Amino acid sequence: MTEARERSDGRRRVMVTGYGAVTPVGHSVDETWAAMLAGRSGIDTVDTIDVTDLGVRIGGQVRGFTPGRYMPPKVSRRADPYAQYAIAAALEACEHAGLVVDERLAPRVAVIIGSGYGPVGSIYRAANILRDKGPRAISPFTQVTTAMDSAAGEISMRLGTQGPSRAQSTACASGADAIGAGMRMISHGEADVVLVGGADACVTTVDLAGSGNARALSRRNDDPTAACRPFDVHRDGFVMSEGAAVVVLESAEVAARRGATPLAELIGYGASSDAHHWTAPHPEGRGARLAVEAALRDARTSGPDVDYVNAHGTGTQLNDATEAAVLRKVLGDRVDRIPVSSTKSMTGHMIGAAGAVELVASIQVLRTGDVPPTINCDEPIDPDINFVPHQAQHHAGMRTALSNSFGFGGHNAALVVRAV
Repeated sequence: MTEARERSDGRRRVMVTGYGAVTPVGHSVDETWAAMLAGRSGIDTVDTIDVTDLGVRIGGQVRGFTPGRYMPPKVSRRADPYAQYAIAAALEACEHAGLVVDERLAPRVAVIIGSGYGPVGSIYRAANILRDKGPRAISPFTQVTTAMDSAAGEISMRLGTQGPSRAQSTACASGADAIGAGMRMISHGEADVVLVGGADACVTTVDLAGSGNARALSRRNDDPTAACRPFDVHRDGFVMSEGAAVVVLESAEVAARRGATPLAELIGYGASSDAHHWTAPHPEGRGARLAVEAALRDARTSGPDVDYVNAHGTGTQLNDATEAAVLRKVLGDRVDRIPVSSTKSMTGHMIGAAGAVELVASIQVLRTGDVPPTINCDEPIDPDINFVPHQAQHHAGMRTALSNSFGFGGHNAALVVRAV
């Protein structure tokens, strides 16, 4: 790498050198990317829990996942599925980056895992054991495995990292916010390498019931693959899903010294709060717009430079209309000339993992020129925007991508990534 290792503002440049993913459409980045380009949905009737009495009986499950491929039994027995997915994604990311955490590097390697729900399966299970069998049946690991930071801790111990390790929780923006925090750590010299991403495993009875009762979820139980319909006039809610993605972020100098090949450069991050409502976005998209504008400003770029948008695009009435309006305001006429797609149409909404998976997809778009579709977008809410309906498209020469993540509680985050 012969380019400058600092930005013009004196901050260190941040490179993405590896990535890993576990999603409802694949157990790796390659599998997930191939499914996205094929427009293959991972949404189906939920079969790991009893959904008989639920109004919503569909979700995006990680099917066929084998923890033993990634961790010893003593770890898989104690780790919640959200942590298992995060471990698998982290190991793939390290392998992809050719990263070995040795004694010299370990103190400068950090771990941040974002999650909206955390180890909810383990929490519910512990509560049931306490109710049914009493306090003596509670595992001594419970206080650790039911904590939000358990995924970050498991990854740190598995890889031997000695820099900071922590959790990030900002609802559906958790993965993107975690990646933004990792970017800041490197750019300001607090770490040289950060393993960062998001994970969630919240396809549970409680979470399907709660979000279903809030009328946030699609009720197309009889047609699961058509349920998630971002930016379609007939959308009726998001689909709860699970998964994880982790990226390896490195300073340009460390990546060059290791001989690592950068996949992309992370150049911008912005975050904001709506300060409006627990579940509804601000009607004018105030918070979302602030986050996108902050990310572009941080990247020292502007709307006319954006070549692709991986939209938050949940398939809810309010989010999609608000996001489309925000993109039109921030990007201007540019929004009518570039592809804007929602990969949630295939994966469902992986909550804290969504922003991380979608950054990986954005990087793949810049690397290949191939843009994954928004399936089920039969009647677009804005006919002038290219939502990449139904089938993947190829767009040559794309250099800059914007990835949006907006969550309950008014949390908003946006990331800007550039081709190298």
